Amino acid sequence: MIDTHAHLDACGDEAEAVVARASAGGVDRIVSVGSGLDSCRATLALAERHAGVFAALGIHPHQADGGDVDRVPELRRLLGHQKAVAVGETGLDYFRDYAGRDAQRRLFERQLAVAADLGKPVVVHSRAADEDTLATLDGFGGTVVLHCFSSPALLPAALEHGYYVSFAGNVTYPNAPELREAAAAVPTDRILAETDTPYLAPQPRRGRPNEPAYVVHTVAALAEARGVDAGALGEQIDANATAAFGLS
Repeated sequence: MIDTHAHLDACGDEAEAVVARASAGGVDRIVSVGSGLDSCRATLALAERHAGVFAALGIHPHQADGGDVDRVPELRRLLGHQKAVAVGETGLDYFRDYAGRDAQRRLFERQLAVAADLGKPVVVHSRAADEDTLATLDGFGGTVVLHCFSSPALLPAALEHGYYVSFAGNVTYPNAPELREAAAAVPTDRILAETDTPYLAPQPRRGRPNEPAYVVHTVAALAEARGVDAGALGEQIDANATAAFGLS
């Protein structure tokens, strides 16, 4: 099984212990996400130490007013690493508005250009920014992963364009029936599962820091929503992630 989105460098516990617990629970591959250049370097270091850990590297929209926006060329160089499998997470967040919206859009566009040049998939964060997210993605012809999917209004466009749709622990929450309905509508070859570690722990672990081992709970909720076997869905998600990220 795979966790397609975890921030291992942000965990309270040592990453080695978190990875070991995941492996013991049957989660043998993790896409660890760097947010900002320092985080990206730490994430690459983790990926180098663990065969089953891969790196997605980007500058988060919350950081669009910070110093890392001038370091996109450096980000591009890091993405040349053999364990770097995706650009991101990048995108737009108009819910928190921790950075100016114009700055977010410019940063998103620059990272999409890097992904296009390098032929890498892009991991997209979109919150309260459906229209601008879709407009910005319109000119991007590569692979798109909608991370921590939380906006059913994005689903028609995702289905039309063949985007991968990744669900996190919030799909397990009792007050999220619309996310489970969305999960039931995603094509078999386009659904992914993630933890967004250390955030959004699934319902059985809610209130604790999340970690990749808990992706099994998200897969179980997705399987129930889709009326399929959880083991079979876990295998399908693993195959989907291999295709999306070009994993070996």
